[in-house]
Amino acid sequence: MVSPAQTPPDGVHHYDTADDVPFEISKYWHQRHNIFSRYDDGIWMTDDAWFGVTPEPVANKVAEHVAAAPKSKTILIDAFAGAGGNTIAFALSGRWNQIFAVEKDPKVLACAKHNAEVYGVAKKIWWIEGDVFKALGKQLKALAKNAVVFGSPPWGGPSYTDFEVYDLGVMQPYSLENLYKSFSALTREIVLYLPRTSDVRQLVKHAKDEEKLKVTHYCMNGASKALCVYFGDFALE
Repeated sequence: MVSPAQTPPDGVHHYDTADDVPFEISKYWHQRHNIFSRYDDGIWMTDDAWFGVTPEPVANKVAEHVAAAPKSKTILIDAFAGAGGNTIAFALSGRWNQIFAVEKDPKVLACAKHNAEVYGVAKKIWWIEGDVFKALGKQLKALAKNAVVFGSPPWGGPSYTDFEVYDLGVMQPYSLENLYKSFSALTREIVLYLPRTSDVRQLVKHAKDEEKLKVTHYCMNGASKALCVYFGDFALE
């Protein structure tokens, strides 16, 4: 357990009671133990981070599937680390020689580092504050050929649920085209974590030759939470 003497910086919170939680995130807070099973040990979040964090059971299953990348891929780059849900799961898997977590919001990155400490894996992760595309063009460029790039990009807020079929071309601030073009220039193995209603036809356009893309829905309590598309060679059943 992390020492309670640690005080969150301004804009970062650990809400203990429902009375303290802003209304717009209350439904997420009530699911807090599904999001982080160790929430009560002092998990930190910004209010905005609640909208994008991957629930722990889903993050663990995604980490299991991403581990099916070729053995030559020994590095994991989490392009949008957020509050650390996926990054922590990757570190706990023990699969990767190096894990790089990139997050441009310093307060959210502080949450990710702290939350990784709660789970005892912070020292297994290299933390990068900044824009992932700049990082891939500089300090991570030489490593990317041996890496899997995992991206759980912003979906443009909860409004994505308004669409029966979600157009990945209008995803903000990064469209599918932006993400795939940038990541595929550096490595073949790419995993994108996307809205459950994503237009699969848009994903197929990026398949190589006769490649059959692997698309997996991740569910909790009988409902799909999101899907992942696996570009490259993943030995998934």
